[in-house]
Amino acid sequence: MGKYLLDTNTIIYALNQGLKLRDGKYLVSIITEIELLSYAKLTKSDEEILKRLLSQFESIELTKSVKEKTIQIRKESKLKLPDSIIVASALDNDAILVTSDKQLLNAQVVKTVELHQI
Repeated sequence: MGKYLLDTNTIIYALNQGLKLRDGKYLVSIITEIELLSYAKLTKSDEEILKRLLSQFESIELTKSVKEKTIQIRKESKLKLPDSIIVASALDNDAILVTSDKQLLNAQVVKTVELHQI
């Protein structure tokens, strides 16, 4: 049983495709929550569904440790700030990042697994 941090695109895919997750511990970054819930065209119904889904996962906040890892990642890679925070959150929690984002899959700064492999 592994520990997985779900990227924003993974949550969207899961909702749209009815993805079933394996046994394990699932985490989401506060950045993923912000990205999902701040979508301008989000209906009230969709917001409620997202909040219910997100409540099932442990939320990773911006701690001092995540901040320091984010700074280091930004110095060493070309990742955008939100992606760097998500990667730092995975590293700080010793979690595998589940994503379909090709830039994150190729970043080699964190152990990742492609969305379709989980």
